[in-house]
Amino acid sequence: MIYLDNAATEGFKPYAVRSAVMAAMKVCANPGRSGHRLSLAHAEHVLSCRKLLSDVFHGYGFERCVFTKSCTEALNIAILGVLSQGDHVVATALEHNSVLRPLQYLAEKGVITYDVVPLTDGTLKPETVAAYVTHKTKLVCVTTASNVTGVSCDLKAVKRLLPEHVLLLADGAQGAGHIPIRMKESGIDLLALAGHKGLHALQIGALLFSDRVDPRPLLFGGTGSESLSLSQPTFYPDRLESGTLSYPAICSLFEGLLAVRSGRKNNLYTLTEALCSAAREIPSCEVFSPPNACGIFSFRHRSLSSEEVAEIFSERFDIAVRGGLHCAPLAHKALGTLPDGLVRASFSVYQGKREANALLSAMKRI
Repeated sequence: MIYLDNAATEGFKPYAVRSAVMAAMKVCANPGRSGHRLSLAHAEHVLSCRKLLSDVFHGYGFERCVFTKSCTEALNIAILGVLSQGDHVVATALEHNSVLRPLQYLAEKGVITYDVVPLTDGTLKPETVAAYVTHKTKLVCVTTASNVTGVSCDLKAVKRLLPEHVLLLADGAQGAGHIPIRMKESGIDLLALAGHKGLHALQIGALLFSDRVDPRPLLFGGTGSESLSLSQPTFYPDRLESGTLSYPAICSLFEGLLAVRSGRKNNLYTLTEALCSAAREIPSCEVFSPPNACGIFSFRHRSLSSEEVAEIFSERFDIAVRGGLHCAPLAHKALGTLPDGLVRASFSVYQGKREANALLSAMKRI
């Protein structure tokens, strides 16, 4: 199969990542929960991964790098753990349901109000984002890259236009590993990450945050620290990390981050640029993605639904793509692609012309 669903989960993992996971599975102690040598060694490696996360994303120190089971959990901590009664939030039409649903939940409970920034010609304008900010705005949520089209927004430009009191939350699920994300330079206060996409890891998430925020925990329990107290620890990362961490997943993330930091060439912008150009010559195809470094190429067939096309790709051509709404309904509403959504082919940095040509050939035959 030609796997072109990397925006959901990267299909191919580097050898170093696979090797690290297998090594962790052979001897997998509980990091930091016991005093024996193996537990302490694992805890040291977990700490090394926190330090590497802070280094790669120019964060605010290893204490403010928290592991989660997914980017969704990280976003929920960032939203539910930061917002309070009467706060106002600005989100954008490109946001994933992992942002929109927590906001909608709080709005339905009467805790917050929020506004959604519309798109301008399919893109986000920093000045439009800033125009929705009021004196009550506590948080602005902007994705680093759309999981529907691959479109990015200049977060640094957004931050420059925000009042000092407003916090900036970046959803790094699609952008991390593909485009540079520097928290301090861009003024990002909270960065949610998905390990299993551009960071080459297993399914794991992380939340990095600045000293301007003090997220409340959503989960309570054992942390391996202050065990005599029935209250949750007040210091990070323990405050937000109840329960046993997935050591194999953390090992995979460590190696994936090393691969990203090594500066592997990203040819995805050139690849999607050529793909978009060629696809526009196919009469039945309407392209919605611009060239982008995240490897996302979304289109629709003028007479078949996106899910029908995805099924044909899978059954007739053995190509894995994704049809539908991609958990981002407001993006599709803004693009005018409701209710069927789009067909999304998404490439990894380990793919190139061979996979793109196979996709184009199948599109032409359809």
